[in-house]
Amino acid sequence: MATTLKPETLVKKSKSQQKTAEQRAADKAARKAEKRQIIFDRAAAYQKEYVDAERAVVKAKRDAKASGSYYVDAEPKLAFVIRIKGINKIPPKPRKVMQLLRLTQINAGVFVRVTKATSELLKLAEPYIAYGYPNLSTVRQLVYKRGYGKVNKQRVALSDNSIIEANLGKYGILSIEDLIHEIFTVGPNFKQVNNFLCPFKLSNPTGGFRSRKFFHFIQGGDTGNREDFINSLVKKMN
Repeated sequence: MATTLKPETLVKKSKSQQKTAEQRAADKAARKAEKRQIIFDRAAAYQKEYVDAERAVVKAKRDAKASGSYYVDAEPKLAFVIRIKGINKIPPKPRKVMQLLRLTQINAGVFVRVTKATSELLKLAEPYIAYGYPNLSTVRQLVYKRGYGKVNKQRVALSDNSIIEANLGKYGILSIEDLIHEIFTVGPNFKQVNNFLCPFKLSNPTGGFRSRKFFHFIQGGDTGNREDFINSLVKKMN
């Protein structure tokens, strides 16, 4: 049986297409490796930034003690707010505040930039919420364990950096560590990143709330501002 020979032009075209495909694949792999290196370098830089900040505070406290004065912590910039009660017969103002904060369900939690305006809003909703100032560990645990992004009006788990890059890449947010850094430091794109995050759906705390849940935290209850103690509550609910 005679063998059919391909025209020389088709052979050249086929080789050219194969070479182009191989080049594209190589370029894609190179871009992916470069992006992976950028993400790795940023994560290392963030870690150094966090460690340096902690050391600076420790040093400032020691210097203040040595000079016989007191160290005053910087004003917090970030709060984490959890709706812990309130279903029926909520007054209009607190109801509106919780709608603005996207706290539409019990045990839902959100990050909030601390400003004079948001502080006033939180005071209005205090009988129905618990809030405070999260540390880095709390922010990281929330994002990694309970983090979901809003993509096309759907809740999508933050299981892949590509999801974050596709939705926040225009703000320079390429990875989950970029997202955590932007939230924790209340960066210039905090609003966009926070709006991308769905409210965190937490569980009832291990061991339950206090028996006096309807009282303020400083009165032995659970509502209102608990400052740094929000970290232990989130740990029980995460």
